[in-house]
This record gives sequence, structure tokens and C-alpha cells, in this order.
Amino acid sequence: MTIARLEQNNEAFYAEYKNGDYYRAAGDCVCMGEVSETPVTGEFRLLVPVQPSKIVALGLNYRKHAAEMNEDLKTEPLIFLKPPSALCNPQDNIEIAHPQHRTDYEAELVAVIGRECRSITAADAASCILGYTCGNDVSDRNLQQGDGQWTRAKGFDTYCPIGPHIVTELSPENLKVEAYRNGKCVQSGSTNEMITNVFEAVAFISGVMTLLPGDLVMTGTPNGIGPLTAGDTVEIRIENVGSLINPVTSRD
Repeated sequence: MTIARLEQNNEAFYAEYKNGDYYRAAGDCVCMGEVSETPVTGEFRLLVPVQPSKIVALGLNYRKHAAEMNEDLKTEPLIFLKPPSALCNPQDNIEIAHPQHRTDYEAELVAVIGRECRSITAADAASCILGYTCGNDVSDRNLQQGDGQWTRAKGFDTYCPIGPHIVTELSPENLKVEAYRNGKCVQSGSTNEMITNVFEAVAFISGVMTLLPGDLVMTGTPNGIGPLTAGDTVEIRIENVGSLINPVTSRD
């Protein structure tokens, strides 16, 4: 199933996406109820498909990306948090907070947690994941390097575009992960290049903090990161998952 969250007439609701149309559904993405037989008509917009309690991200989870950042590989997964206030809907503007800084795109496969999990094994992780979506871990490199920890650099409002859909019943193995800047492919990798795979990552994080339904796990980015500037359009494409597009503006 392909799940979306829409807003129409100031009302947010879930829908199933199929054959190019959206069909309103009762309930939420974790507990979807009856799906309408009539597609949604009229004007609407796509929202981030979940409302997470937290966004947990993996850093340096691709060897070539670690190399381009001049970082050593870690003995354990490196995790950090992005605040839910950083979420950015599909097609909404990424607003660069400090235009004088280098601010990069990072294409990422994102796992959406489907049920509460705590201290699980990697073998159990698949049953805890509802599905997958696209993410962009927008990052201020000046602040990241200066602070030494990453919360400020990656936590600005709009620095976490997510969407447009959640795709269920999908294997996260060997999926192409790409970023396009103004129509040009600037980043390309595969999830089979991850150091810690999706299931291992979810299990590791669950040993640190309880993951709740709707929480997001951003699984890291391949090499090829690069800067964004106002006027750009950035697209994250993930094989069999979808395409997430956001224009780029500046706060100034």
C-alpha cells in the first residue's frame, strides 16, 4: 500500500494513493480504516505523511560519505536527533537560515516505525517498520563543524523534508538513492552500501530509546553531498519509494 497525508479545506486526513489518485481513508497511517471508493477531488496539498514524536538519524552510515567528510568510521552507529519542528512538507520551501554558510542536501531512505519497539533484535525490526519514505537531511556545514555536535546544524525549521508517501511491504535492500539539484543528478548510491543496514539501525536505536508508532529513522546518505542556494529545486528520488521535491529559498 502507498499511504499519504493530505490537507484540504484546512482538514488533514490520510489517503491511499493508487493509479495516480488519492482515496480518503479512515484512521491514520498505522491503523488505517475503510478506504473510500471515490478519489479525492478539488485542490489539496500533500503533508509530511506522519507526525512523529521524534526523528532519529544515522550519521556517516556510508563509507564513501564518511570519506568525503574526512571522518573516520565509527565502531558503533552514530545517531543524532532532528526536532519534529524541522519537518518540511513536499513542495514547501526549504528556507536556508544562514545563506552565507554552506548548507547541503542529503538524500536518505527513511523508515517509518509502525509499532512500539524497545530493545528489539535486527531479526524483529522488519515487523516494527510500517514502511519507507524519502527524506532530505538538510545540514549547515559551518555550524556542524564549529559546534562539534549536530543539533543546531540540522535542526532549523524546514531542514527535514519528508515524503511524499509511505510505501509498505517493501524491502529496503538494494534501493537506489539519488538527489537532483535543478534537474541534474548530483548524488547517487544504493542502500546496499550502508554500513549498518536498516534493520540493524532500528534495533540499535531501540536499545537506546523506545521507538513509537510514526517515529522516523533516517538511515544516512551516500556520497555526493553538495550545497544548496536560494532559487534551487532539490529532488530526492528513492527507487520504488518515490520523489520528494522542494524549492529552496533564504530567510533573508
